Amino acid sequence: MAGAVSRPRTARSGRERRPLPLPLRVLAMLCAFAFMVAFAAVLARLTLQPSPASEALTHSNLRPGSSLKAYLDQPELRDAVRQIGGNILLGVPFGVLVPVVAPRTRGILRVLFLTAVVMLLVEFAQGALVTGRAFDIDDVILNTTGALIGYLLLGRRLSRAVHARRPRRDRAGKATAGS
Repeated sequence: MAGAVSRPRTARSGRERRPLPLPLRVLAMLCAFAFMVAFAAVLARLTLQPSPASEALTHSNLRPGSSLKAYLDQPELRDAVRQIGGNILLGVPFGVLVPVVAPRTRGILRVLFLTAVVMLLVEFAQGALVTGRAFDIDDVILNTTGALIGYLLLGRRLSRAVHARRPRRDRAGKATAGS
C-alpha cells in the first residue's frame, strides 16, 4: 500500500519487550561469563587430553557424514548415542552463552559461525597436537548443531532479556520505528 502508515512492532503480548533491570543484567552477564570459562575448561579437558590407547584407531575425517555412518554402524546403540549425543551436547553451551556474553554475536548466523570457527580450531588442535586424537569434520557439524539447539531453546530468549535491542537504522542513518 502506497499510503500505509508504519506502526511500531511490538511483542505478542501487545507491549514492547524490555531488558531486565541493570543489576540483573550485570549479574546475568557475570554468571554467563563464569559458565563460559567453566565450559572452556571442560571442553579443553574433554577434547585436548591425549589418548595414547586410541592412537592406532584414530584417523582424520574430512568427508561429512563418514564418521556419523561409522557411529551408527556400531553394534552397540549406546556407543552411537554417546558419540553423537555427546558432540551435540558439547555445542549447546555455545548457543546459550555466546549471545549473552557477547551481544554483538546475537543472531543465529553469528552464533553458528562463531561456534563452527571455535570447534574447527579445537579439531585442528586435536589432529595436530594431541596423541590419539584426530580432526573430524562431523564433530564440528554436530557441535554446531548443538549450538543451534541451545540458541533456539534458550540463548535467544536470554540474550533478549539481558541486552536491549538497538533501533535499526535506515539508509539515511535515521532510526526506524519499532525495531
